[in-house]
Amino acid sequence: MAEVLGAGSIRKMKTSLGPPAQYRLPLGDSLIEMNPLIGETIKMNFDGEIHCIHCDRVTKKSFSQGYCFPCFKTLAECDMCIMRPETCHFAEGTCRDAEWAQGHCMQSHYVYIANSSGLKVGITRGDQLPTRWIDQGANQAIQIFRVKNRFHSGLLETTIKQYVSDRTDWRKMLKGGAESVDLKAAAQDIVDQASAGLTALSENHADLQWQTLDEPVTEISYPVEEYPTKVSSFNFDKTPEVGGVLRGIKGQYLILDGGVINMRKFSGYHISLARG
Repeated sequence: MAEVLGAGSIRKMKTSLGPPAQYRLPLGDSLIEMNPLIGETIKMNFDGEIHCIHCDRVTKKSFSQGYCFPCFKTLAECDMCIMRPETCHFAEGTCRDAEWAQGHCMQSHYVYIANSSGLKVGITRGDQLPTRWIDQGANQAIQIFRVKNRFHSGLLETTIKQYVSDRTDWRKMLKGGAESVDLKAAAQDIVDQASAGLTALSENHADLQWQTLDEPVTEISYPVEEYPTKVSSFNFDKTPEVGGVLRGIKGQYLILDGGVINMRKFSGYHISLARG
């Protein structure tokens, strides 16, 4: 007989470094330890109800991983500059929520190089490390620069991504990801390639300063018994009942024997989770 472990609206899985990375799924008022479920049969049932992760109103459709349409259109955390920080318009006085920006964007940010499906550049606040790397399924990561705000980190990222990708191939990542490399050396090579662009950037932005970091490489392992050779994904909107043997967890994905599901994508969806 199946054992119900919890029911409620999904939130992004909470993580810690491990090894291996540890995962807990917020589900309503419960916080479910997911690592012990690996190797067991689980079943998730979506009851058709979606709640906005900000205002909790019922919505027929989720936007930007969990928001209702009014929140998506008005909240600072849903503005385009969150996806493209180099377009930050805080200085112009047009930020949707200046107080929110002070706590999230006008804080020290890091530029990093990670190895997930391959090398990539990314940015994040310091309080999001190593969470950001785990969420992306990176096997290795290293901070290279620190700047005073999100806008400046976006400028650096835009310059560096001319020499390395800023995206993760999630299918390749879920097949095991890229082979380990000498990431410190690889990161330095990328910085060297971008040096002329970085110099031009500093000349065009008088207030842009960055601290070059000399940090150790963070190695990340994941609780995965078996990676899929072919990746197919579940979608609660199309398949309300999702289940199978949990083979592992990487990024924000549950890897089942019949497919994978991005739990963060379905934030706000009301489901029940059972074992057995």
